[in-house]
Amino acid sequence: MAIVSHMTVYLAELKVQTPRHHGVGSVEGGIDNVFVCLRDTEGRCGWGEASPWPVFTGTAQSAAGALDTHFRPHVVGKDPAKVASIMRVANKTVAAAPEAKAALEMALYDLYGQQCGLPVAELLGGRVRDEIPLSISIADPDFGRDTDLAKRAHSDGIRIFKVKTGFAEHVFDLMRLESLRSDFPDVDIRVDYNQGLVAHEALVKLRDIANFKPTFIEQPVPADNWRAMTALTAAIDIPIMADESVFNAVDAYRAAEAKIADLFSVKIMKSGGMRAGQDVSAVAKSAGIACYGGDMFESGLAHLAGTHMIAATDNISLGCEFYQARYYLTEDVLEAPFACENGAVQVPTASGLGGTVDEGKIRKWASVIKE
Repeated sequence: MAIVSHMTVYLAELKVQTPRHHGVGSVEGGIDNVFVCLRDTEGRCGWGEASPWPVFTGTAQSAAGALDTHFRPHVVGKDPAKVASIMRVANKTVAAAPEAKAALEMALYDLYGQQCGLPVAELLGGRVRDEIPLSISIADPDFGRDTDLAKRAHSDGIRIFKVKTGFAEHVFDLMRLESLRSDFPDVDIRVDYNQGLVAHEALVKLRDIANFKPTFIEQPVPADNWRAMTALTAAIDIPIMADESVFNAVDAYRAAEAKIADLFSVKIMKSGGMRAGQDVSAVAKSAGIACYGGDMFESGLAHLAGTHMIAATDNISLGCEFYQARYYLTEDVLEAPFACENGAVQVPTASGLGGTVDEGKIRKWASVIKE
């Protein structure tokens, strides 16, 4: 039995190509992510990634601290096959910290998958799909740059655009939607406010947005304003999606009961891992609520984990948002490009997560390395 012999935690800044503005915050220049490598006694390495956003879930510095200080004693010397047992201890050891837990679980499954020769999707219950439709986000304050991105993505076969709204004037949002509807009539357009509206102004603006027939409108108001979410969901015909309002299975149960949304966004970073994301989807499925595969500002490594989760979870059926590795980062951490063909993410068939991390890049970008 090969056990975990060594754990390395990296805090690294990944550079991005352009600004991205969202309803509650923006990203420009670079993003701080955390990477963890678990090595076993036979020389294999399982990789995980934590990708927090301070205005959403927490900081990379706190995720790195949770991994290095609090989780390390419960991982080194353990059998990576005991994922559930290790994660049970992690959940009892640190409150919240979902990104750190997602990174730990990711690395364990990657290592265990390599040891037993199986892709992670098979360890999560077995794949129900081999590819996942890919969505890109339109979130640049310079719409000219985003138009160029949309043209590039469309030429690559991508047919889902999610327009980030609420970070500028309402007229700017309407202009972009009108332009995209005109220029890309075959594209599935979706809208995401990232909590960017105040409740008393939301209904009028959403009715304007509804004229463009988006597939859904995501998280129009602040996460804790469930009463407004329920009222908006009841008031308009376009499906409302909850993202920031639903982190875990308990949230999903309460949200379904309160009817705050028609759809949920599932993210391994906010749920605390792939298994926890599957739990959210299972609760949603019991209430007849379909799910979408969202993400944070992730590299191709975390995209791989999200891909395996969606591949093994029937109810996450609305595609995925794993565009950053190919379309947003200046350089990814994977040696080979994150696999997308004809507008769809390809589910890996190799063992573990199915991608090779360039550790040299991570060391180059790291400001903190804990071994």
